[in-house]
Amino acid sequence: MKVERELPPGEARELLELTVEIADKELAPRAAQFEEEGRFPREVFGLLGEAGLLTLPFGEDVGGGGQPYAVYLQVLEELAARWAAVAVGVSVHTLSCHPVSVFGSAAQRQALLPWQLSGAALGAYCLSEEHAGSDPSAIRAGAARDGEAWVARGAKAWVTHGGEADFYTAFLRTSEDPRNGISCFHVDARSPGLSAGAPERKMGLRSSTTAVMHFDDVRVPGDRLIGEPGQGLKIALSALDAGRLGIAAVAVGIAQAALNHAVDYARERQTFGRRIIEHQGVGFLLADMAARTEAARATYLVAARRKDAGQAFGRQASMAKLIATDTAMAVTTDAVQVLGGAGYVREHPVERYMREAKITQIFEGTNQIQRMVISRHLADS
Repeated sequence: MKVERELPPGEARELLELTVEIADKELAPRAAQFEEEGRFPREVFGLLGEAGLLTLPFGEDVGGGGQPYAVYLQVLEELAARWAAVAVGVSVHTLSCHPVSVFGSAAQRQALLPWQLSGAALGAYCLSEEHAGSDPSAIRAGAARDGEAWVARGAKAWVTHGGEADFYTAFLRTSEDPRNGISCFHVDARSPGLSAGAPERKMGLRSSTTAVMHFDDVRVPGDRLIGEPGQGLKIALSALDAGRLGIAAVAVGIAQAALNHAVDYARERQTFGRRIIEHQGVGFLLADMAARTEAARATYLVAARRKDAGQAFGRQASMAKLIATDTAMAVTTDAVQVLGGAGYVREHPVERYMREAKITQIFEGTNQIQRMVISRHLADS
């Protein structure tokens, strides 16, 4: 089932067509095997980098694609519809480049962004800790001054691309101030003392490596502090607003893939002499799945257009993340139901889509946190 995109003829539509071509040719044939084996697809990120798909929402002056966020998110959705782990990786890389792009000095932007956005580099985002997931102000891993440099100690949990990335955007405590004691650093993956724990054994997104990163007296040059000391929490929350839109787009891609497979199956499978899509119980279920997926897509596009227009979009980003990820969970669950027993076995991808959808309700801020964010906006408006 082809998604009807609201794009005029021109560069954006050609970009989406290129994305679909690459996703169908390079991602879809690999996804099931790599997920089964838990194998990290570094070569796939290389292909996406060569095609310019790793850096779309950043300015052309620093090596980015110069695309509106609304276009970038639709690219992300198309990738996710073929291989969710890769789309999550693109979203995380974008998140990792955001601090330098928005808060970095002119010298840092000139020194770091062209490499970050070269297509050859892959970033990771180190914010969460074992005891500080939904509450980043509670992080304990820290960095202390040592002359002109900083020395980092501690551990960061749930790091996507942990042990595979070329650089880490790390948020570390630099003072005891509960709100202004966290700072943001660009840390080279080759830094002595920086190491990754064993990859987590996960329900889904198995080809996306997630690991604890250990900072054992990691020396970080002074010019790798991004923004001002104590500005880290502001930087992290700013990046997460955009990152939540990335996860919303990924979730819609998963939902669309599940819907497509369920519709195809229902058109072919027959019971009682009729295709099962012609039975009202199945047909209405598919109709609800399609409506929810379309509605979820609309929420992330509304938020993205606000971002592109320079308007506040934090509340809309939380709404998009909440609605899209709950939709993905519901639609993938219903897709398994449409296939019946066939949906519960690995010969069909819907059971994988269901496992992948679950994490979208958890990372980049759980959906309970999104409800808190939305309710606070309502209280303050």
